Amino acid sequence: MKPLRDRTAIVTGAASGLGEAIAYRLASEGVRVVVADIDLDGARRVASGLESQHGARTLALRVDVTDEALVEQMVCQTVEAFGKLDIMVSNAGILISGEIAEFSVAEWRTVIEVNLTGYFLCAKHAARPMMTQRSGVILQINSKSGKRGSFRNSAYAASKFGGIGLTQSLALELAPYNVRVNAICPGNILDSPLWVNHLYGQYAGRWGISEEEVRQKYIAQVPLGRGCTFEDVANLVVFLASDQASYMTGQAINVTGGQEMG
Repeated sequence: MKPLRDRTAIVTGAASGLGEAIAYRLASEGVRVVVADIDLDGARRVASGLESQHGARTLALRVDVTDEALVEQMVCQTVEAFGKLDIMVSNAGILISGEIAEFSVAEWRTVIEVNLTGYFLCAKHAARPMMTQRSGVILQINSKSGKRGSFRNSAYAASKFGGIGLTQSLALELAPYNVRVNAICPGNILDSPLWVNHLYGQYAGRWGISEEEVRQKYIAQVPLGRGCTFEDVANLVVFLASDQASYMTGQAINVTGGQEMG
């Protein structure tokens, strides 16, 4: 049984990492997938993979989620190509960390623009066809940093806290149209490109330990004893997008192995 078969989804930030994994999972569930990313070549590569591996109908688009005209065009092209929009996964995000005394306002604005304003724009333009259809699901990929502060990650945490407030507010506004809005709050995805290509090396150098010791340090913080995986998040995306979650809206659901329980 594939409860999402023949539905249409947009996934932003889908050219790599978690967004790519979500796009593949949705395609395996019989969903038509719009692969949206600022990296058009990467989006095309992922779309080609979805078509060859799952026979999915796809559309690859270059989209900067901070540009309202491009976001609006993305939604219009989706509806034109597939006739409707059932699922919006707002996944595109950025992380810039630093001490508050040295953190520039330009860096702050970049993080807020991508993570919060980008989500707002995706939700705004997805809501229009969904309200007309009187059905739809908007999902934000948030973070455990949307539930509690993050050391030297003030802009990132602020953007994610704001995302949960936006999720709850939109859930109230769109409920009369049968449009549900929820956020997913993953823990540390320790095998993601962000960790493997950047964070392990940064933390190892900062703390004077090996990258494997960095990994074990973060695993030790998780009651279930492992990092979050792409599959853990994709499982929840499929559930929340399906009719099995038809009575759930305005929620920010942790996928953290017990590290965050609030």
